[in-house]
Amino acid sequence: MAKKNSAKNAASNAKIEDLAKNTVSNDGALMTTDQGLKINDDQNSLKSGERGSTLLEDFILREKITHFDHERIPERIVHARGSAAHGVFELYESMAEYTKAGFLQTPGKQTPVFVRFSTVAGSRGSTDLARDVRGFSVKFYTEEGNYDLVGNNMPVFFIQDAMKFPDLIHAVKPEPHNEIPQAASAHDTFWDFISLMPESMHMIMWAMSDRAIPRSLRMMEGFGVHTFRFINAAGKSVFVKFHWKPLLGVHSVAWDEAQKISGKDADFHRRDLYEAIENGAFPEWELGVQIVPEKDEHKFEFDLLDPTKLIPEELVPVKIIGKMTLNRNPDNFFAETEQVAFHPGHLVPGIDFTNDPLLQGRLFSYTDTQLSRLGSPNFHEIPINRPIVPVQNNQRDGHMRQQIDTGKSSYSPNTTGGGCPFQAKAVEGGFTSYNERIDAKKIRARSQSFFDHFSQARLFLNSQNTAERNHLTDALRFELGKVVSDDIRKRMLGLLTQVDQKLAEDVADELGMSVPKNPEKPMNHSIPADGNPRNFQPIQVESKLKKSEALSMANTVKNTIKSRQIAILAANGVDSNALNNTKSALEKGGATVQIIAPKLGFIKNSDKQDVKVNQSFLTACSVLFDAVYVPAGKNSIDTLTQQPDAIHFINEAYRHCKAIAADGEGVDLLKRTAVAKEFSGDKKVDPSTGVVVDRPAKDFVQAIAKHRVWEREAFRKVPA
Repeated sequence: MAKKNSAKNAASNAKIEDLAKNTVSNDGALMTTDQGLKINDDQNSLKSGERGSTLLEDFILREKITHFDHERIPERIVHARGSAAHGVFELYESMAEYTKAGFLQTPGKQTPVFVRFSTVAGSRGSTDLARDVRGFSVKFYTEEGNYDLVGNNMPVFFIQDAMKFPDLIHAVKPEPHNEIPQAASAHDTFWDFISLMPESMHMIMWAMSDRAIPRSLRMMEGFGVHTFRFINAAGKSVFVKFHWKPLLGVHSVAWDEAQKISGKDADFHRRDLYEAIENGAFPEWELGVQIVPEKDEHKFEFDLLDPTKLIPEELVPVKIIGKMTLNRNPDNFFAETEQVAFHPGHLVPGIDFTNDPLLQGRLFSYTDTQLSRLGSPNFHEIPINRPIVPVQNNQRDGHMRQQIDTGKSSYSPNTTGGGCPFQAKAVEGGFTSYNERIDAKKIRARSQSFFDHFSQARLFLNSQNTAERNHLTDALRFELGKVVSDDIRKRMLGLLTQVDQKLAEDVADELGMSVPKNPEKPMNHSIPADGNPRNFQPIQVESKLKKSEALSMANTVKNTIKSRQIAILAANGVDSNALNNTKSALEKGGATVQIIAPKLGFIKNSDKQDVKVNQSFLTACSVLFDAVYVPAGKNSIDTLTQQPDAIHFINEAYRHCKAIAADGEGVDLLKRTAVAKEFSGDKKVDPSTGVVVDRPAKDFVQAIAKHRVWEREAFRKVPA
């Protein structure tokens, strides 16, 4: 008996010691709240029915999200790395048929905006060119108050329920034991999570595509992600999806290029946005909406409330309703870009929510995180967050209060203040929530209509052209090649087979693995009351739509060189006519031209005139430019031929499928590079290859406008 008591005491003392050291192991443990309450369902928020709104009483969701929101001080937990600009939104046509939102009523009406772009996973100091989702958030300063459209450059998301958002971000952030890697998803914890979450497969196709490495923030789309509601003056509701379409088109960089840009200029996107605005090349997007009548809510093969799904434009065309122009850079990065506070719950009359469970969780999370990050419930008083209309309510005091409220009443109802401020009637612009009928049981579950995880992933993949599919495959190879655990790789290959067998085989081949014949079945996230998750086979939907043109960047705008960066390689003796004529044609098209030479300062052209050098080969790199031109001039070419950096510059631009032009003796330099394979005897080079030799400058301009000649990647092994 004494031995038993001694053993018990030793175990008890060990436990006390562990508690004293604050060390906790989760091995074999049951999940609890921070108060020690055992959790029955960590996969779903509490809703009023499977497709109903999330309930405020869900203390488990609130605790989890609250803790998550306060994990980092002071930078944003997600979207920490950002760039922003001021601008204006101008309405093309009235939307009064669908919404009573004031800024969408009168054609020609202009509304001030502030837009912040961001990466998701990295810290404030991380690179702009990480493979990542990009935030695309717009604050409209309307006459009815601020309206925030808080979205991304991809139309879907990784998860269906906000309960899983902390888990997703914990998984993608640097691993906690060593804080590695920064701003990257290519590691075990992220892919472990994804391999257990088949709902993520559509988003994975987007994240592994070239959409995740945009050429510029000015050349990417924006999406509201969720399905929202428009409500008109008569109280009639329609569903709406928001799209931002860039007038410069949707363009990307190559993955090899993105990695090199991160080393050469980690601020590449930030600098690009800032300089474009400073140079008057104002970024522009058109706002489009997809409208779905309430009667059509259930007519699709997917659920409108599922944030992992999009509405193909072939099914519901995007109606273009206005244009946004960014025309002014912030005066102070911290005061504006860093302190701006977005929130999907910042609405105006005529726009409302749906029961999308991810959106519902965001409505709580964004206010909570602003309290942590900006330190006060008065974050709306920071100048960049202030509405352009007066703020009049009974909120008082709090840290850093700036507004001075007069009078003795700060409550409602009151007589001491004459009853002020009064509630606004709906006809006076008072916000009223859509009168949606709710009749359901409280439940932690997901609708069966959310269980199709692969059809839209397959649609996206099938919509890519050959180059885009190759890039997507290579991205999966790269990411999973960084994963250490074979079990995680196997699970991912199993999920990929349910998207496309050949994709899985192509990825497996690079990993030196075989595709599993009997893939592990994913978890059912509608957990029964006994708390035991059951394996299930997701719904297999064979979409009637096999391809969507809108999902391929190959179909984007390719008719402009506005704000493109062009490198001209030159040295003493450069032909003045060739240089001036091409430079003039490029600048006339809106491009920015930079002279790259062996040294800084000035070079002499063939007319003995000084030509200012913008960069030397020591600081310049082809990955920072969209195209390369080598003008004639024997002495110039003789000098460049002796410059290994000049040879490398052209090889690298050729490898990344960029437009390259040369004339006169400049062609001799091309023949010493990888571009030589484009020459065949005396046959002239075909300009469709993106290599323009001894041709008018307009042909070079057209080649640049195409962005890239991705077909050139067939060579795959260009030395650089």
